[in-house]
Amino acid sequence: MGVPHSTVNGLPEGTYQADNLNVNGDPSDAMGLNADVKSVFSVTVQNQQPVLHVSGEIYGGLTSKADFENYHLSLQVKWGDKKWSPRLKAKRDSGLLFHCQGEHGAFWKVWKACQELQIQESDFGDYIPLAGPSGTIRSRYQNEQQFYDPTSEVKNPVEGYSHAHVEPDYQHGQWNTVELYALADTAIFVVNDKVVMVVTDSIDAQGQPLTSGQLQLQSEGAEVFFRDVKVRPIKTFPNHIVQEARL
Repeated sequence: MGVPHSTVNGLPEGTYQADNLNVNGDPSDAMGLNADVKSVFSVTVQNQQPVLHVSGEIYGGLTSKADFENYHLSLQVKWGDKKWSPRLKAKRDSGLLFHCQGEHGAFWKVWKACQELQIQESDFGDYIPLAGPSGTIRSRYQNEQQFYDPTSEVKNPVEGYSHAHVEPDYQHGQWNTVELYALADTAIFVVNDKVVMVVTDSIDAQGQPLTSGQLQLQSEGAEVFFRDVKVRPIKTFPNHIVQEARL
């Protein structure tokens, strides 16, 4: 769990809180591991199926104990209605973080250094490297913003935020299917059966190939639900994914 916003109530006496959560610094300011005192992450049952409920009230990450390499991950995700400061007027936001390495709190005193498959309203499948890693994508630029373009012959490194090729997420309240194919130093993002991003040449902060790591699901100011999370090992990409991703 990260640093709670100054508007969060019901915390243990002496808990550090702040107005600006989007800063790096001493991770010891964060609430820390296994400190989910407000049950930001909990499991409910809907239609006889377990569902992970993320309240979003405090920035945090639910982290796998194991590292994963060469795998296909799929999950279903939908938005709830609640939003919290400092993102009351922003898009609902979460994310699937993968190839997570090192200590907790490397980014905004919350998440590990990693690659991110963005889960945000109208921005499913965007790519964000956090706290040092990077990768390359087939690119085009519009209004000084980088977009993944499967038709481009030019690959460029991503140092900040790169937009997906298409945005096929469904309307608020509907379940979306998000898939991540990670094989060697390549990652393919699939949203509702559409390839939206292909990241190649994944490297860590030291420039070494980044091919494995833990997984994290984000709490980032919005209520969100996850279900049917599955991971299986792979040795190759499926043929239809190879063709759509132009590998």
